[in-house]
Amino acid sequence: MTAKIAFDEVEVGTELPAQSFPVTRATLVQYAGASGDFNPIHWNEKFAKDVGLPDVIAHGMFTMAEAIRVVTDWAGDPGAVVEYGVRFTKPVVVPNDETGALIEVSGKVAAKLDDNRVRVDLTAMSAGQKVLGMSRAVVQLA
Repeated sequence: MTAKIAFDEVEVGTELPAQSFPVTRATLVQYAGASGDFNPIHWNEKFAKDVGLPDVIAHGMFTMAEAIRVVTDWAGDPGAVVEYGVRFTKPVVVPNDETGALIEVSGKVAAKLDDNRVRVDLTAMSAGQKVLGMSRAVVQLA
């Protein structure tokens, strides 16, 4: 698969449109059902606090999936992402209220590679803290 963006039209430093993704406890329950990850740190406040967390936290894979949406929306084809990796640096803490948490993601083209590919570096923040480190995707452009 190939992105709908031409390699020649992209420069190092090109910023992708930033996006914000709300996360509520209901979102976590839905994700748990879809993923099969029912670890109580993602839905049980007492359990999460008993194991030393500040509150219920979002699934790492959920956070990772939300972040890559910035790239797939920009590329126009999810199949154009040929490589993606992150380090989990801080959890996304999701309070039990109507607002929940917000994952704010920005990205920019960090390098042009061979074969019409670019590396996109992402920054994912929640509550003023970086929640993903070394978040990088390689995208196949047209």
